[in-house]
Amino acid sequence: MSSVDQAEINKFEQLAARWWDPEGEFKPLHRIQPLRLDYIRQVVALEGKRVLDVGCGGGLLTEGLAASGADTTGLEPGEAAIGAARAHLQVSGLSVSYRQGEVADLLAEGAGPFDVITCMEVLEHVPDPAALVDECARLLRPGGTLFFATLNRTARSYLMAIIGAEYILGWLPRGTHHWEKFIRPGEMEAHLRAAGMIPREIQGMIFNPLDNSFRLGRDVAVNYLGHAVKAEDE
Repeated sequence: MSSVDQAEINKFEQLAARWWDPEGEFKPLHRIQPLRLDYIRQVVALEGKRVLDVGCGGGLLTEGLAASGADTTGLEPGEAAIGAARAHLQVSGLSVSYRQGEVADLLAEGAGPFDVITCMEVLEHVPDPAALVDECARLLRPGGTLFFATLNRTARSYLMAIIGAEYILGWLPRGTHHWEKFIRPGEMEAHLRAAGMIPREIQGMIFNPLDNSFRLGRDVAVNYLGHAVKAEDE
């Protein structure tokens, strides 16, 4: 089974030209970008690390990883999104290797191992998140770190991430998310353990409507992020 959903790819491909517009359809990603990049940098020292950003889209997080000193590869199945990412390198002047394709393609080529893999806001858009987690784990070196961010499947996430963000506030195009594909933290931990990963932490990304900002906290009812470490060889 492919680790991507073509309908999901097509949906984001239509918006590819807007990836780097902080007031466009990807506004929420621009707002959480500092939070998730800071989180990654607090867990691992990125300087000189070999990093893979899975489902990199237009390269928002990918460029942040590269600017932090990582040897960074961005992987994305959508042609238009990869085009937007590559085009923005002319603006940023950063060095990133962008690849159009899936994690399975890198595995077939014998790519890796990577020190760090990021899989952020991707797992809720694929047909088999457990399979994608397993593929990512196979590309990591023993002791390497996988970072993930996704949405919890709760009544509150339906109200806030779909009804609120898509239908009331208009932050995201309607149909961006499907609630039944959201992943509960317990399910996420099970996927990680099945792939030989050791879950280390899960934190909530909590929205503050007073200043339209996000912060980390214990409330994982809507958005959450975390990391896991690949077990060392015995």
